[in-house]
Amino acid sequence: MSNDSNVNETPVHSDLPVADRPSKRDFGLIPIPPQCRVPAEGSPKPIGYGKTIAFACASTFIMNLYYNQPILLELAKEFNVDDVGVSRIPVLVQAGYATGLLLISPLGDLIRRRPLLLLLIFTSGSLTIGLAITRSLVVFEVLSFLIAFWSVTPQVLIPFTADLAPPNRRASFISIVFAGLYLGVLLARVLSGIVAQYSSYRNIFWLGTAGQYLLLIVLYLITPNTPPKNPDLTYLEIVKTMAKFAVTEPALIQGCLILFLNSAIFSGFWVTMTFLLGGEPYHYSTLVIGLFGLVGMFGIAMAPIVGRLIDGLVPWMAAFVAIMLVIISQLIQTFAGELNIAAVVITTILLDLGVQATQVSLTADIFGIAPLARARLNAVLLLSIFLGAVMGTAVGTKLYVEHGYKFSSGIRVVFGGVELLILLMRGPHVGRKTWVGWEGGMDMRKRVEAQAVEAREKTVESEVVRKKDADGI
Repeated sequence: MSNDSNVNETPVHSDLPVADRPSKRDFGLIPIPPQCRVPAEGSPKPIGYGKTIAFACASTFIMNLYYNQPILLELAKEFNVDDVGVSRIPVLVQAGYATGLLLISPLGDLIRRRPLLLLLIFTSGSLTIGLAITRSLVVFEVLSFLIAFWSVTPQVLIPFTADLAPPNRRASFISIVFAGLYLGVLLARVLSGIVAQYSSYRNIFWLGTAGQYLLLIVLYLITPNTPPKNPDLTYLEIVKTMAKFAVTEPALIQGCLILFLNSAIFSGFWVTMTFLLGGEPYHYSTLVIGLFGLVGMFGIAMAPIVGRLIDGLVPWMAAFVAIMLVIISQLIQTFAGELNIAAVVITTILLDLGVQATQVSLTADIFGIAPLARARLNAVLLLSIFLGAVMGTAVGTKLYVEHGYKFSSGIRVVFGGVELLILLMRGPHVGRKTWVGWEGGMDMRKRVEAQAVEAREKTVESEVVRKKDADGI
């Protein structure tokens, strides 16, 4: 597997090819602030923690996909339909998001990311106004699909952050943006439940719109106007190489399988958690169940520390430790989750840490496969995560209804064991095209000498890498 550089010198972002001189206007009309203009040579300065946190905040407030989940009963009353009628809304949201992942997020490898990000946030925020004012269920459903389709901003920001981050801090910065994404999922549900409890459900959509417009201004002021990464490719070629990566890269396929199961565990846990806390022996109210999600904030707050640890480890070792945390969390939940709320709290913290660390370590490693194809690699990874969430939700709910919570939780232990087995099939230092095996020793920390050589090779061989990425090699 490929390792990131750990040299302390200012990195040369040779994986950002030089296209035409960057425009001074977004969309040919809006002036780009001077501090966001990239020099003619197309090498932006590495970003720091400030911009990374701003990118994380954008990922937080764009996660309006989850506003509808706590208010489905309110929506059923508003539109005068039964539970089955209103259940189409979350299905359409998931369908819209999956479509956006496939069709929009790969554009990050083709066009300038700055105008793409601004367009995504403006469109998503503007469409959200419609949810706040419509009185029609059909209009609400159509808008939900379209908003989800345009809400892939985090999936553009994650590979963008990987491009702009100093190589020796790449995992740290990626983990911060991931933390913003997870925080958005958490806050969307919590805020939606609280707002609907004490005021009209429509206010959550007004709040979401305001947050997106505010971050639109922030990103306008700080996002560098980097050149397109692959100006010589067409959209169809981008899609073609994405499909080729999905079947020819062992590390990518391994990561997709692991993150598929990781996502299934995470989503299955949180869906069945509602049933557990609402029934025997806890009998918590809907509001308390929603607020229980705040326990996950501890894991999110640990993101920078997790990222720094991953930066110093071979990605394989970081993933191994993270998967073990996931398995341990589900063992605790299976045998003690129905006995004491403390076990549930411990499970939640360990699971959030494990899931986040697994995703960051594998993502940072896979981004090294082809620096100019990070948006495509990210799209393939996220599609596997999305499918895993769908499977985990469906399986977890079905097993809970038919066999009880212990059986539903136990299957997630099995999923974790399969994750570990898939990871063990490829050792920490195997070659890029090795499908199964171990080679290169067992060093678990990154080798400084190898990292320095890698950094120099990236500088000298940038055009070679660019040609290989364009050909989908």
